[in-house]
Amino acid sequence: MPETQSQDFETLTHRLVLPRDANHHGTLYAGTLLALALEAGYATAFRAAGLNANLVLKRVLDLRCYEPVPVGQVVQIRGRQIHRGSAQIVVALWGTPLPDRLVPWMDGAMQFVQVDECGRPEPLEEEPDDQPIIVEPPWSGLQERTRKLLRVRQ
Repeated sequence: MPETQSQDFETLTHRLVLPRDANHHGTLYAGTLLALALEAGYATAFRAAGLNANLVLKRVLDLRCYEPVPVGQVVQIRGRQIHRGSAQIVVALWGTPLPDRLVPWMDGAMQFVQVDECGRPEPLEEEPDDQPIIVEPPWSGLQERTRKLLRVRQ
């Protein structure tokens, strides 16, 4: 079955790293990284779920920082849905490499759940396909890593 339109897009989040975002080394503080990743992840999940979504974060499956990001640097995080269940969406995040770098500065995966007014899981408007979402790099590596993490944690 072909991918639906909600599965076939990426989101982009940009952020200038300011002195208030820095740790004692003058680079992006881990807490700020987590907040920025959560914002990018939620935007991606919300867009994939649709305008009537009522999503909450279930868990951060994985979040890795590969490169220190200095104050003054503008970072970019790409986001994409990589898994969809009846009431959940898993998104992958990939930090576009910094100037003169070949590897992403960060990557990760987050799981969001659609909830009703009482906070209980409820089905998303669009039912998941029986077929897994097929993605290209860099998403395929994140998708495989996420599948392993979901098997371990279920």
